[in-house]
Amino acid sequence: MAADLIHKISPHSVSVTIDRLAAAVEGAGAKVFARVDHAAGAESVGEELRPTQMLMFGNPKLGSPAMQAAQTSGLDLPLRVLAFADAEGVVHVVYHDPAELAATHGIAPDAEVIAKMTGALGKLTDKAVASE
Repeated sequence: MAADLIHKISPHSVSVTIDRLAAAVEGAGAKVFARVDHAAGAESVGEELRPTQMLMFGNPKLGSPAMQAAQTSGLDLPLRVLAFADAEGVVHVVYHDPAELAATHGIAPDAEVIAKMTGALGKLTDKAVASE
């Protein structure tokens, strides 16, 4: 895995993990913008792909300050989290470290918005992968 990715293991299926993440996002007052089922997309063209889903979500209270600091950060916002099953069936949850967003777009690494994104992504994904 690349150094700028945060990686967690989920005890749940891909679908359940993304369901739990979506519930955590909405419970925190943020908005789910899209849920992409990559495996279903692959199947629609006769291809096979292990279960893989991405959730795109955001909160203008976090995204707006990042875009005010560097409008190009809109390329990487809203935030995205990927869940996928590997060849052994282990479910992985992966997302970009917000520090990488800061570096890519020239936002100060110690900016409050980056700390808030880091904390929010950590808490939301922890809820998604919690055993109960």
